[in-house]
Amino acid sequence: MSTAAPAELSPELIAGLTGRGRRFQAAIRYRGRHDECSAEDYAQALAEVAMRPAETLSLYVHIPFCAGRCLYCGCNTTVTHDSKRMDAYLDTLDREMAMVAGLINGDRDVLQVHLAGGTPNYLSEAQLTRLTEMLERRFHLVPETERSIECDPRRASAGQLELLHALGFRSIGFGVQDLDPDVQRAIGRIQSEELIRDVYWMAREIGFDSIGFDLIYGLPQQTEATFARTIDSVMELAPDRVACFGYARRTSDGPHQHAIDVHELPNSADRERMFRNAAARFTEAGYAWIGLDTFVLETDDLALAQAEGRLHRNCIGYTAIPSAHLAGLGAGAIGELQGTCVQNEPDLQRWQETVSAGRIPVNRGHKLSDRDRRRRDAISHLICNLVLPQAMAADCLEDEYRRLAAYAGDGLVEVLPNGLRVTEAGRFFLRELCTEDDAYFHWDRARWHFSPSA
Repeated sequence: MSTAAPAELSPELIAGLTGRGRRFQAAIRYRGRHDECSAEDYAQALAEVAMRPAETLSLYVHIPFCAGRCLYCGCNTTVTHDSKRMDAYLDTLDREMAMVAGLINGDRDVLQVHLAGGTPNYLSEAQLTRLTEMLERRFHLVPETERSIECDPRRASAGQLELLHALGFRSIGFGVQDLDPDVQRAIGRIQSEELIRDVYWMAREIGFDSIGFDLIYGLPQQTEATFARTIDSVMELAPDRVACFGYARRTSDGPHQHAIDVHELPNSADRERMFRNAAARFTEAGYAWIGLDTFVLETDDLALAQAEGRLHRNCIGYTAIPSAHLAGLGAGAIGELQGTCVQNEPDLQRWQETVSAGRIPVNRGHKLSDRDRRRRDAISHLICNLVLPQAMAADCLEDEYRRLAAYAGDGLVEVLPNGLRVTEAGRFFLRELCTEDDAYFHWDRARWHFSPSA
């Protein structure tokens, strides 16, 4: 597959699309403060799901704690060195699990469990064991349940990785971000290439089925040359999956980002070239480009699912085994059940107080109408499988479909007898093309909810 945008794309078109995408990225964090879904509404949704025990479930568990704050981070995190505070968090999390499991009928099969943060592997070995036992006690985890965890390689040890594997985790992601020492100093995250290599090979030798790296482009002190060297080093290790995110600067939510000197950030053109070069290198090395910004080995389940047009995505990420519902657990966690999208209270103290009072800690939410769901499913299908069937667009995306079809003249989409297909050139503007339906895009795994791995 060719990964270079064709020369005939005009600079004006590229600038217009890229500019709109950047404005969209900045806007999604603040738009649509949906308050029409209360804790009572969510409890009702859980109760309705309980009446259909055959429907499957996924769990997203948010662990908000970190040992320190990386300057680029946009996650909902709490810096602490108090182990007792983390024990108290697990106490409250167990009470929340009991409430949710009691309402939803915890006997249904759980297809996915994903631990994110924050830094989930900042928990001690005893706390990680306790958390896993809590999940197994409250919910029906089966041998086929896909258990995944995001990890900070600086906190990983052979003993911890062996424990995680023994606890049933088979997919692990490491926050690498960048391997250049100057970039690492600029973002306040020092982790040598040797450390990354050691942790990677420990995980590989222990037997994890899938090892992923998160990279970020657009960081301070980063250049095309330095990021290319990071890509080279990553490809030598050949992780199963690589997510390549763009740095999102949101100082209003993360004042610590002010510590990054804006004059040291690469410009928009350099950022675009960094990603384009990364896409070319990974695809040439045998990785399949998945969705917006993920690259997986061509033998990966996600690559096979995309090739067969059955790739899906939820708030955890891309998946080949979609569940009917996703429950979020922990401060700031997100989920969707019965078409009800919710986010838990992100403030740690308020979350704990709400759960301790016996109430579900919903902070905000939105109940999707049937038409909302059809629109969301259609745009998700476009992101995952690069096609928008005309039948999916009918009655819900008519105007957006016509606007997308107009990009055929620019070489970004191809109009087929029964739908639209994103071209190779259009892959680089997939996020921007999806803003034709931006009202439904912000409930996905875009920067509104998650930042890269710990």
